[in-house]
Amino acid sequence: MSTEEKSAAPRSLAEALRVRDDVSLAALLRSRPDLITPVPTDLTQLATRAGTRASVVRALERLDRFALQTAEALAVAPDPASYGELLALMAGDEQDPAVAAALPRAAALLREQALVWGADDRLRLVRTARELLAPSPQHPSPTGLGPTVREATAGMSPGRIQEILAAVGLPSTHDSVSAVLALGGLFAHRRRMAGLLAGLPGESREVLDRLVWGPPYGQVTHDPAAHLRALLDRGLLLPTAPGTVVLPREVALHLRAGRAHRAPEPVPPPVEAAVTHRPQVVDATAAGQALAALATVDELLKEWDEGGPSVLRAGGLSVRDLKRTAVALDLPEPVAAFWVELAYGAGLIASDGEAEERYAATPAYDEWRELPPAERWARLAGTWLTATRTPGVVGGRDAKDRTLSALGPNLDRSAAPEVRHRVLALLAGLPEGASPVEESLLARLRWERPLRGPQREQREQREPGKARDDDLRSRIARWTLSEAELLGVTGRGALAAPGRALIGAPEAPRPAAEETGEPEGPGDKLPVHHHRTPPVTAPPTPAERAAAVATAARLLEPLFPELLDHVLLQADLTAVAPGPLERGLADVLGVLADVESKGGATVYRFTPGSVRRALDAGRSAAELHTFLARHSRTPVPQPLTYLIDDVARRHGRLRVGAASAYVRCDDDATLDEILADKRAAGLGLRRLAPTVLAAQADPATLLDGLRAIGFAPAAESAAGDVLIARADSHRTPPRAAPEPVPDGPPAPDDTLLTAAIRAVRAGDRASTTPRKPGPGDGEGGDEGGAPSGTLPRTGAAETLATMQAAVLTGEALWIGYVNAEGAASQRVIAPIRVEGGFVTAYDHTADEVRTYPLHRVTGVAELADDAG
Repeated sequence: MSTEEKSAAPRSLAEALRVRDDVSLAALLRSRPDLITPVPTDLTQLATRAGTRASVVRALERLDRFALQTAEALAVAPDPASYGELLALMAGDEQDPAVAAALPRAAALLREQALVWGADDRLRLVRTARELLAPSPQHPSPTGLGPTVREATAGMSPGRIQEILAAVGLPSTHDSVSAVLALGGLFAHRRRMAGLLAGLPGESREVLDRLVWGPPYGQVTHDPAAHLRALLDRGLLLPTAPGTVVLPREVALHLRAGRAHRAPEPVPPPVEAAVTHRPQVVDATAAGQALAALATVDELLKEWDEGGPSVLRAGGLSVRDLKRTAVALDLPEPVAAFWVELAYGAGLIASDGEAEERYAATPAYDEWRELPPAERWARLAGTWLTATRTPGVVGGRDAKDRTLSALGPNLDRSAAPEVRHRVLALLAGLPEGASPVEESLLARLRWERPLRGPQREQREQREPGKARDDDLRSRIARWTLSEAELLGVTGRGALAAPGRALIGAPEAPRPAAEETGEPEGPGDKLPVHHHRTPPVTAPPTPAERAAAVATAARLLEPLFPELLDHVLLQADLTAVAPGPLERGLADVLGVLADVESKGGATVYRFTPGSVRRALDAGRSAAELHTFLARHSRTPVPQPLTYLIDDVARRHGRLRVGAASAYVRCDDDATLDEILADKRAAGLGLRRLAPTVLAAQADPATLLDGLRAIGFAPAAESAAGDVLIARADSHRTPPRAAPEPVPDGPPAPDDTLLTAAIRAVRAGDRASTTPRKPGPGDGEGGDEGGAPSGTLPRTGAAETLATMQAAVLTGEALWIGYVNAEGAASQRVIAPIRVEGGFVTAYDHTADEVRTYPLHRVTGVAELADDAG
């Protein structure tokens, strides 16, 4: 490299950022949004922030496996390293073509994210990343490599180093530095090193083979065996502490044929398609699941309509209440927890905030029920996709070993939205109607976001190539697959058309069923590995997400069957709904009858209790007869007519009010029957008048007691009117749905990026523009036009004269300015007008025209002649 090229090479990360164009800076800030929270004042501050530990750790955690392996290789390479040295570490002596082809992309990614800077002949890993990834006794390198010869011999006596040189056949040197360089050069020389190893006993080679892929440390006694002594004498094992030896990095690389990693992974593992179905079958199955999802949420909300379970003191549902809810919904507890959390996330249920705090439906539930079915589903699916609350962890333990409860705190997992979206995107990359092999999908996710930390590193060193399946991202991915099937985003494991629209994936052209020639059953195997998986993309904006949800609803609507306005009444006191019912019909039928079974067709059963429930809700017998006749495609069976008439004849003949409670009835014989019944003894009844009984029990207990012994009383108000029980009698105050917990700062939009880059560029121009030395500069001031780093200081008269001259010449000036809050800053301005104690100028720092009071300007200096 010529002298001019060396002088042009960046000497720091800040200089490397300074030569980037706006597109490259935007890519950096988009991939690492924490760097502009808040917006840095200049590129030097941006570079400093990019090198902080928290920011670097976050950036490393978002690298794919091969990019991370590349960074790990740079951490054990010389600093700086050339691209050729990096390629040798990654591809080995064999020069693996797949690694060689993928390495430019990985290096470009690291450079784009400001983890690596410098030209290809002087690549530098940022210092913090090198500290995190470089090997040390406390934190072994993920590569399994140990320290270099120079690092391992740092505390060794010069005499011992000379003894090692003699043992390997190298001439002695006059100092330890040259001795260490000679020893390292021998270990790095392939032919000479092969000759040295050839003279070792077989047992010594076995020791090296055990250490070569890491961990590189071993234990020896104070009197090692002959095969270990042979390694120690030749420096192939070097002592690091009493009883501990290490395999030098140069020796390990020779034994590895130059590779830093045992198994580089330059290509992402493909997601394999296990089973394929016709897309029409997938969409129909998903639509059926979507209808079932709406019915399940409706059933849950009706169960809690009049007030649901109590709220635990620490928040959330008790284990017993979750079990009761699961029994009521006829679902396993984990699935019930999913529906409860989904309704909560959609803002349909919340705590009522009263003294005896309970969960109940919110006013938003009534609005949601008025929406068309497809829009109701889209709201649930959109909530699920972006929610950070993770129902799958319910029943687990938190950091303080407390049980995690449904609707309780500590259920947020900030990675959940990204994982859900990515899982669906991977499904979208498969052929239409194909479901994935789960393990291949998990392997792809692990490649895209490999785990960080000592546990991963140590496991990979012990069991190379064996993936962990117990990490959080893998568990969220598994939950995503099952939850998507429950919700109807997928059907038979394959992504349905509404689910594809939900993540913004384009619709694939779909041939007619008779043209596909694809079998419909699960036996159609796809042994081919598909590489159509889309790349990782930035998360969608709120506007894009809303448009995707609307598109999903539009695609789902024609897949739903038409709502029915009729049922089939049968002589065994049941009604069969052969499909989904209109909401009004379903609501009335849900009060008049009990659901006996669900599925493609719902079976309702009429009982005395269910008929009495309808009468309590304000319906008369005549209205019930008319309702059934209008909505039944079969004649109303005579047993059902008799049942309604029999219950209605007795309904309301008894009236219960507050005395503590009382019973009144026009038929005194009925009251005699009640008094004579031994089962009524616990109610504390006594006759007050021929048609009135007083009770010691409260009205609710009296109602339940009389119904339990076969009577059908009605509740009465203080005015003597029959009280009508409404299903929607309890609602919480208006409640906002829980907000997702973001995984770090949000990704900036284009407007913010443009403004941030302009501000950083302007601030950098102000801080780096050279100026001429002024009268206020001392010996520590500018020399050769370099900025001094302090505010310029000039008198008021000189400041005014310099600015007036700049107005005439059009030159830019460097000023110091103190605002009203006392904050000082440096600015580069081009004065336009000076009058009335103010200067109006184009401020290069803010990239706009501004007016400044002259009394707040600390001083002024002219820019150097070569200022760019």
